[in-house]
Amino acid sequence: MLRPAEVLEAIPGVVITQHSGSAKANQYFLRGFNLDHGTDFAVHVDGMPINLPSHGHGQGYADLNFLIPELIDHIRYRKGPYYADEGDFSAAGAAYVHLKRSLTAGLSELTAGSYGYRRALLGGNQTVERGDLLGLLEIGEGNGPWTNPEQLRKLNGILRYANGDDKNGLTLTAMAYASHWNSTDQIPLRAVESGRLGRFDAADATDGGRTSRYSFSTQWVKSDASSLTRANAYLIHSRLNLVSNFTFFLNDPVNGDQIEQVDRRTVSGGELSHAWRTPGFGRDIEHTAGLQLRNDNIAEVGLHNTVARQRIGTVRSDQVVQTSTSVYYLNSIAWTPGLRSMIGVRSDQYRFRVNSDNAPNSGTAGDALVSPKFGLVLGPWSGVEYFLNYGYGFHSNDARGTTITVDPASGAPARRVTPLVRARGGEVGFRAASLNGAHTSVALWRLDIDSELVFTGDAGTTEPSRPSRREGIEWASSIKTQRNITADFELTLSKARFKDEDPVGNYIPGSTTRTMSGGLTYAEGPWSAGSRLRYFGARPLIEDNSERSGSSMLVNAKLSYAVTKQARISFDVLNLFDRKVDEITYFYTSRLQGEPAAGVADKHFHPAEPRTVRLSVLLQI
Repeated sequence: MLRPAEVLEAIPGVVITQHSGSAKANQYFLRGFNLDHGTDFAVHVDGMPINLPSHGHGQGYADLNFLIPELIDHIRYRKGPYYADEGDFSAAGAAYVHLKRSLTAGLSELTAGSYGYRRALLGGNQTVERGDLLGLLEIGEGNGPWTNPEQLRKLNGILRYANGDDKNGLTLTAMAYASHWNSTDQIPLRAVESGRLGRFDAADATDGGRTSRYSFSTQWVKSDASSLTRANAYLIHSRLNLVSNFTFFLNDPVNGDQIEQVDRRTVSGGELSHAWRTPGFGRDIEHTAGLQLRNDNIAEVGLHNTVARQRIGTVRSDQVVQTSTSVYYLNSIAWTPGLRSMIGVRSDQYRFRVNSDNAPNSGTAGDALVSPKFGLVLGPWSGVEYFLNYGYGFHSNDARGTTITVDPASGAPARRVTPLVRARGGEVGFRAASLNGAHTSVALWRLDIDSELVFTGDAGTTEPSRPSRREGIEWASSIKTQRNITADFELTLSKARFKDEDPVGNYIPGSTTRTMSGGLTYAEGPWSAGSRLRYFGARPLIEDNSERSGSSMLVNAKLSYAVTKQARISFDVLNLFDRKVDEITYFYTSRLQGEPAAGVADKHFHPAEPRTVRLSVLLQI
């Protein structure tokens, strides 16, 4: 992996990219969505929600750079708005990252690689009070291939106590993460074609940022033969100061268009659920009921004009409190050995309070939605299970948009947004497992959203847009042979369109149409090896489809050798064939110095990093 968040590419159809510095939240793609930094893709780590609403850089901002991949036990995922316990940001899908409860041995791992990449990971665990106390410390740095060195510095740690197991147990987890970096953001294609900029140059070498995240969370579970109760709680404090320049000298020909986006918040909340069985209709009925609470106390969310990271003006600065209360219920009935149903309902209540530096934009707002869910499973028959799902979901809009009356930049009247935006979708498909170790799943799906969120280049954020429809097919297969070889393959084909008629066109900018991935792993004796391919198809960049991005295909490879039972050497090659492709492409108007005052509409791209090698030495104690 090039980045921690790429662990989510284990989910079929998910693509992870970046358009800025490597310590900023990644760009997520799934089921025809450019999900920006997480707008319709909910991510949870160890019971904590990662998506941040009303964020300074984008709605649903989900930064996973604090993840330590070696500590991940497994990832559970879902797709579509069909699950009663899934709420905000989960219309396209949701991922749950579960961390290990203990380590089998203490470890010390050192990694060095191209472009000044250095990483040290130290950790271990000790038995205390009938449980395990685990600790890990990660230190990292790197410059990347950029002409303006990234100078990334990262410090990351976790302390975790766990007793019992996943069915009856308790965990207490403390995390701390901080990093700072220089950014090379997307650059205009015209500047590269003319020779004014190189592929890895920066249009504004003073872009960059710093971020931090501190959290404490606890999870408790108790179960017996007929019931299961879960509870979790979390407290998170995060901060981001992000300096970017998307349009260069378009809006301010003298000082330039650099902006600083600020987000400083404390998130608290938790969930309580209980599952039980009762007799009915001559069979057992499985029930699950749950309560979810969350409060985002955003002490500062702002947008400032800057020059070389020094503030010269404030566009807006706000304090926001956003609170949500959610209850859900699900029942599941196995009517026959080959037929079972799932019926659920969810109710979400939101309240927003905004205190703006521009008094007319202050105020309160609220909204509520009820979302029914339904599922049907037939089989398994001869190892094949068929499924049908349908449900309603939603994503929230930025709280500042729910109370706004005046555009903070122009002073013109501004239109308020709907606080909660409805989504509805369905899927039909099958899952098959054979005795020879092969697994296959196929799904046909459709998802409608009442208001799309799209990227706005000059503001560096997202804004509500038109209603949309996406539909497509997913195919995923894997097989493990008798010769210690495992192979997997995933293909997603999708179509995304705005549903209303508009002369500008109905294509959704940035929406994916084709993704494909596949991998091979081999392990025998002290040797193990693997390779992984990812294809990311071309995408429309504007509504009439007259401008399109290119496609990309990247291959990563790894070779490991266990010198002893305690020592292992690994060699990674990322972008094995050194493909000169783009990570992400946008189309909008910008202006470099010396260009016409109205600017130039052009493609802006962030290149994929060239071939990168990394060597790791792992010692287990």
